[in-house]
Amino acid sequence: MIFVLGIDAATWTVIRPNLDNLPNFKKLTEIGIAYEPVLEETPLSPLIWCGMFCGKKFEEHGHKSFAIDGELVKRNDIKVDFIWDILDREGKDIRVLGVPFVVPPYSFNVDFKPIGFGLPTTPDEWMQELVKIAEKSIELMAQKPDVLIAVYTLLDRVQHFHWGEPVVLDWYMKVDSKLKEILFDTGFLDNPENKLIIISDHGFCSFGDAKVQTLPKETPFGVLKGDHHENAFAITVNLDYEIKQPQDVFHAIRKFA
Repeated sequence: MIFVLGIDAATWTVIRPNLDNLPNFKKLTEIGIAYEPVLEETPLSPLIWCGMFCGKKFEEHGHKSFAIDGELVKRNDIKVDFIWDILDREGKDIRVLGVPFVVPPYSFNVDFKPIGFGLPTTPDEWMQELVKIAEKSIELMAQKPDVLIAVYTLLDRVQHFHWGEPVVLDWYMKVDSKLKEILFDTGFLDNPENKLIIISDHGFCSFGDAKVQTLPKETPFGVLKGDHHENAFAITVNLDYEIKQPQDVFHAIRKFA
């Protein structure tokens, strides 16, 4: 089984200096291979998640915004095949849980209603997403599909509004506890045939420090303190494939599934 666990906006800037407070991230760095992909494309979440799972650059898939002219972009508006389309046609069992290249996040072969329409904005919604994604992932893992893809989105919102505050590490620690439940308590990584990719779509930095500003400083939800950074986060376990760019995830799945 191949498991891709996306953590939107996860960054080594927070993880690396705090590994003693993040025991499961730390364990993954010890048993796996850590990468810091430097994005060649603009660190926009819809663009990067789309490329990650269709294997194409923006020039080929053409998708970079959640909405165009006030209308939400839908999956059918994006004229490419994703890894789940390809593997499903080939008879593989692939389950997809909440990939946020569109709003609400996209699921495939899974009945799942995302928290907050996929845009959780309050601590209560962040906690609901933490619990719900973990529970559903564990349920799906027990069914032993060929490929499982699941994505957490909460850290993106936490960091946009609280970057530089102690609460950011608090939420990384909550994510870390879910990594224990999903990856270690289930015994998933006890089987050397199981392959894992944990990856973010981009990193994070103080607002104004990014090469490309992805959002206005003032939003309907509040003033932003953090913004997307081109240095992303990735760890692989039992996977003989280097992750240099998001599209490498598509090619890794294609190779081993």
